[in-house]
Amino acid sequence: MSLPHELIPTPRFLMGPGPSDVHPRVLRAMATPLIGHLDPQFLVIMDEVKRMLQATFQTTNEMTLAVSATGSAGMETCFVNLLQPGDEALVCVNGVFGNRMADIVGRCGAKLHRVDAPWGSPIDPQQVEDALRECKPKLVALVHAETSTGVLQPLTDISRIVHEAGALLLVDAVTSLGGTDVRVDDWGIDAVFSGTQKCLSAPPGLSPVSFSPRAVAAMDARKTKVQSWYLDMRMVRNYWGEQRTYHHTAPISLMYALHEALRIILTEELEARFARHRRNHELLRDGLEELGFTLVVEPPYRLPMLNTAWIPESLADAPTRRRLLDEYNIEIGAGLGEFAGKVWRIGLMGCSSTENHVHMLLSALKRIMRPT
Repeated sequence: MSLPHELIPTPRFLMGPGPSDVHPRVLRAMATPLIGHLDPQFLVIMDEVKRMLQATFQTTNEMTLAVSATGSAGMETCFVNLLQPGDEALVCVNGVFGNRMADIVGRCGAKLHRVDAPWGSPIDPQQVEDALRECKPKLVALVHAETSTGVLQPLTDISRIVHEAGALLLVDAVTSLGGTDVRVDDWGIDAVFSGTQKCLSAPPGLSPVSFSPRAVAAMDARKTKVQSWYLDMRMVRNYWGEQRTYHHTAPISLMYALHEALRIILTEELEARFARHRRNHELLRDGLEELGFTLVVEPPYRLPMLNTAWIPESLADAPTRRRLLDEYNIEIGAGLGEFAGKVWRIGLMGCSSTENHVHMLLSALKRIMRPT
């Protein structure tokens, strides 16, 4: 059998919904020699990752760690640890990832209640308040940054409503963490999950999570085992805690990468990082509108790191995206679900959120759209 070709993919400018471009320092960190997952040096790295994640989530939650799997596993981690068969959960749905959370509720054997909003619009707090008059869920879940639509969901009013009803608040911050404010403690978020490949600008494969003391108490009060052995936080937290009890072999190189990515974030400082994402979003918005594009989401609810734009009639969806990839090495994202074939999802995440990325894309689109 002949050997496969040497693995040298063409470098791309990653401006889709994830992954984002990774800083050279992060790539170098992944080349650091492996050590054991219980080596005292690695345990120090885990402790530092935990502290940096607490700073990035803006929380003092003791149970803050990186699940050894992608953001989708982080989503499942939160649900399977907090829900038991027969529990009730209210899920707010305004895109693909709200629907995914609703699916997981059913897989937990819990009773699902839904609040739905049109794609491209946020959830109205009044909808949540009205729904909570009709049910008494253990938790309410919603997406902070809906990657399928580009909607940034305000959380403060909904958090108040949820806690007044005695429920836990579970939040998907996969796309928002590291690119816009995620104030876990100030906003009363009880369980939150994210992913490393978006605004944290690390490779995919780890999912930062954080649980409030109320959420930890709910876990400890369970009467049944968590349905997933691998994602059972009562065991995983003992690996991250003082006990250092073996649970699984952590992905060493990915932890090196996350450690360096978090160092870069905190060196830049959160507010400066958020401001950079906003500036580049505005630059892209202005350029797209000059070219005749219309953004999907109303201005108060637009994500700065994931921009959704209606595709002009003059452009074919897949062929244009393929030209951007083949001729300019620029990746942008297709629409999902209801938006498939109708919108593009343009990411400005982490290391991909630069003026240079914006100008490259706009210049390429001008060339493609220029009459021959």
